[in-house]
Amino acid sequence: MKSLIVTGAGSGLGRELALLYAKQGFHIILTGRTLEKLKKVEREIQDAGGSAQSFSVDVTKLEEVRQFIEDAVRSYPLFGLINNAGVGHFGPFEEMAEKEISEMLDTNVLGTIYMSQAILPYLKERNEGLLMNIISTAGLKGKVNEAGYVASKFAVRGLTESLQKELEDTNIKVKAVYMGGMDTPFWDESDHIKDKSRLRSPKEVAELILDSIDEDTIVIESNRK
Repeated sequence: MKSLIVTGAGSGLGRELALLYAKQGFHIILTGRTLEKLKKVEREIQDAGGSAQSFSVDVTKLEEVRQFIEDAVRSYPLFGLINNAGVGHFGPFEEMAEKEISEMLDTNVLGTIYMSQAILPYLKERNEGLLMNIISTAGLKGKVNEAGYVASKFAVRGLTESLQKELEDTNIKVKAVYMGGMDTPFWDESDHIKDKSRLRSPKEVAELILDSIDEDTIVIESNRK
């Protein structure tokens, strides 16, 4: 059985992707900062007949990421990684606190870089695998009151497009996912989204991602048609 790592897997899109890939027969390695949430998803997968395990990992800590990957590879052959962990802070750019900017850059950019860099040697050794970066449409165009968030997502877009070129002669598939806002607690502390009910659910978005998995670039609009 091959394993697939999902970061930010305790809720939202990460959870839904983990559930779907578990149904496809992958051993799912759930990561996040809150072990209690991860264990709940782990039990859901196992109750449905799947295989999963949970690790509390801070993707912004390079040595912690490296040790986690070394531990994970001992259990099952690593097939891939879904970089889903992310944070967002919104508002007028000049009012953004240093802590908010640092948190977005550390998690969204460095977290994605560290996880990708740590797993690539194992994927290259097998010459196969999946590297999927969940970027959001903030990686496609500028948005009002999202300057810091957009900056972090443009960075991940650049990383992803570069890795697509760097790995194009291998059997490692690099996927960029640009989805709009989803109906999740991500927006609870913000007035940025007025009516969350118009947004797609994480489950809908996860299903659309898998429906389009043959594409290297997947764009999913936020509002239901």
